[in-house]
Amino acid sequence: MSKLGNLGARLHRGEISYDFIGHRKLWYGVSILITITAILGLAVRGLNMGIDFQGGAVFTTESTSVSVSQAEEYAKSASGHDAVVQKLGDGKMRIQIAGMDIKQSDEIKNDLAKDFKVDPESIAADLVGPSWGDQIAGKAWQGLAIFMVLVVIYLAIAFEWRMAIAALVALIHDITITVGIYALVGFEVTPGTVIGLLTILGYSLYDTVVVFDSLKEQTKDLTKQTRFTYSEVANRSINGTLVRSINTTVVALLPVAGLLFIGGGFLGAGALNDISLSLFVGLAAGAYSSIFIATPLVADLKELEPQYKALKKRVLAKRAQSPAEGERGDETRTADGYDDDAEDAAPAVVGPRAQPASRGRGRGRPSGKRR
Repeated sequence: MSKLGNLGARLHRGEISYDFIGHRKLWYGVSILITITAILGLAVRGLNMGIDFQGGAVFTTESTSVSVSQAEEYAKSASGHDAVVQKLGDGKMRIQIAGMDIKQSDEIKNDLAKDFKVDPESIAADLVGPSWGDQIAGKAWQGLAIFMVLVVIYLAIAFEWRMAIAALVALIHDITITVGIYALVGFEVTPGTVIGLLTILGYSLYDTVVVFDSLKEQTKDLTKQTRFTYSEVANRSINGTLVRSINTTVVALLPVAGLLFIGGGFLGAGALNDISLSLFVGLAAGAYSSIFIATPLVADLKELEPQYKALKKRVLAKRAQSPAEGERGDETRTADGYDDDAEDAAPAVVGPRAQPASRGRGRGRPSGKRR
């Protein structure tokens, strides 16, 4: 842990760094590849929408020895629809049948009771009409759209519109990947999934804002100097907040991983899968997009401005005129590989400078008497 702390301190001070901005084309390519895979998965397999969005019925049985495959056959035979069956941790079974006519629920319930050889009263049934499902889906999309609009407005006011656009692209990137993973894995999409999506967007936005705030502070009066381009300062901002972002993400991922792998996997609490998967995938994607997508995109957009184009030309021209500066020692070399001015390398003097004592102090003065 002390080594990690020292690494974070060195990154923050700019003693070491990784050129994230310089490799941005690689990150863009990786993100495009992942996004295309997610979209293809969504187009080919589609989403497994829960009954809250489609309407249907959920039947919960008492503890039973019937296997999941047998229960799926029983449910399909009784309803005429494909069913999603989950084995719960206490031996109970959850049977979800979407798109069915809820008027048939009593008949299906009785047929399941015969197949499972239990009393019909021991099977609990929860029914959702299709109109209610449409309302839930509409409100979910409405909430997501309102969230996006508020994010763009806030970032445009607190920072600037280029940062707002970059953050919006990163959020869409995170949503697309998370939804695509849901399609590929086949997990059920429930209102908990929507809650998880909104939650991970907040985490992603938090990491992005931390980097943007550092970038905003470091780029004040940037055009008045000729040492660094906007991209190089952006790279410093990423490195300065890198360990903080990693720590935040890891701490958030650990309990979510417990929900997903232990709660949903080992304990069989299937109801946790919908929200835990969206949180797990979204948190990882959000941390990635904050570092590798949002800030490099801001740097690209900013360097399209005439003033930063001119700054980049001046910086490169100055370095071309004085290549010998690069041969100086590493003690004055910055994390980006470029030397600061000489006055930046010298330690500042604070307070009155100590003067050496003079053995002839007082000579030649009226008050300087020697005995």
